[in-house]
Amino acid sequence: MQKEKWDATKIKDQTGRIVIITGSSSGIGFHAANALANKNAKVIIAVRNLKKGDDAAKKIFAQNKNADIEVLYLDLAKLDVIRQFVKIYKEKYDKLDLLINNAGVMIPPYSKTADGFEIQFGTNHLGHFALTALLFDLIKNTNNSRIVNVSSGAHKLGNINFNDLNWEKRKYNAWKAYGDSKIANLYFTYELSRRLQNKKLNTKTTAAHPGWTSTELMRYSTIPKFLEKFFAMKPEQGALSTLRAATDENAENGDFFGPDGLFEMRGFPIKVHSNDLSHDKNIATELWNISENLTDIKFVL
Repeated sequence: MQKEKWDATKIKDQTGRIVIITGSSSGIGFHAANALANKNAKVIIAVRNLKKGDDAAKKIFAQNKNADIEVLYLDLAKLDVIRQFVKIYKEKYDKLDLLINNAGVMIPPYSKTADGFEIQFGTNHLGHFALTALLFDLIKNTNNSRIVNVSSGAHKLGNINFNDLNWEKRKYNAWKAYGDSKIANLYFTYELSRRLQNKKLNTKTTAAHPGWTSTELMRYSTIPKFLEKFFAMKPEQGALSTLRAATDENAENGDFFGPDGLFEMRGFPIKVHSNDLSHDKNIATELWNISENLTDIKFVL
């Protein structure tokens, strides 16, 4: 694809559209929320820390007094909280135009979610799988709706071990587990895109990765944290891949967006290609079925 400096000015007016962005109190999620609010979308800041969510909303209101923002509690590491979030949302709204599955944890010490899943796989993939499935009846009945999954260049480290999803048999490797969760985001995107097309639904699903962006996700890293002072993009630049995946009218089901620079680490968003393993349809189907079983949620298209 020819390089172009795609930025937030390319986003068309979003009046009348409702957007949920998980993990949008800081980093690329916050800047995506800010950009869409400035284009007149109603933005739901779905976050685990309500104080941070309120602070993020205040920042947006400070430069745009007409912004339409709501902060709702969501912890993707707790399936019961995900269900409660969806219940509250559906009591207030009867449609959902855009779901951006952005929240995540990156290379933390070993721990598990409230439901016993390895923290990165459980939060980054299973939490978003459950959230999307529970909201999908609204999404599919909303015209021109879209689901965006935020992955990472680290998907190239991923190779899911279905016999040990929770790292109970192997020595824990936080980077490898992170890569597994990020390739899972792509398996989910590609499998969902195939199912949407088979059902001939007008909903699209796309994916994005932010390249090397300075965010709070790097809190558990040392060397990358030092280097990012010199090489990483600012979050508002890193958010552009997500925003293009969310709003580009020419985007097609299963498109993946990332920076156009060297090794896709920096630059402006273009359509990029994930590795060959992420396109394995058999793995994607197996992951889908296991995700339904583990979450006890049937994804009804």
